[in-house]
Amino acid sequence: MIKADELFSRFGIRSVSMDDIAAGLGMSKKTLYLSFADKESLVDAVFGKVMEEHKTLCLADKKRAENAVHELFLAFDMMGEMFSQMNPVIIFDLEKYHPQVYKKFHQFKYNFLYGVIKSNIESGIKDELYRTDIDVDVITRYRIEGVMLPFNSAVFPNNRTQLLHIEQQIMEHFLYGICNTKGQRLIEKYKKQRIKTKAS
Repeated sequence: MIKADELFSRFGIRSVSMDDIAAGLGMSKKTLYLSFADKESLVDAVFGKVMEEHKTLCLADKKRAENAVHELFLAFDMMGEMFSQMNPVIIFDLEKYHPQVYKKFHQFKYNFLYGVIKSNIESGIKDELYRTDIDVDVITRYRIEGVMLPFNSAVFPNNRTQLLHIEQQIMEHFLYGICNTKGQRLIEKYKKQRIKTKAS
């Protein structure tokens, strides 16, 4: 599944055939079919594994975060590693050609991710880092869709080479929008730390 994930991320799902995956693994297509009945089952397995790994990383970031603002910076760093090698067309391919797998991805967004983001916003409000006039449900849904927006080539035609940059701009806009003055000071703190880390 690692090789399939790598190929899907690099080229998109539609353009990668079972022959390509078998060749990348150094095996015959017949051997590959012993493990996966068809491409659909392979795509399902790959994205199931990706979602489980994402859950583990999200929960780990939540545990080690100093506060709600720091948690969002850690989440962005995690996404940065994923997006740096990802072809934006992968989400479009998933929705159009593998709707059953996409349905699971949608459920992942609005079950697990919804819960994580909602908890972050509630924690930020409680700790007096976020504005108190936020509609938590609305802003949680807004954030989920904001994460996915850079994958939309109709909105961002150059997203293939700027995916991470677009994501960073959206994330910072979101953070500055929900933070109060105390929270915004933390944004500046973590941005400076990131600059220092990159420079060292």
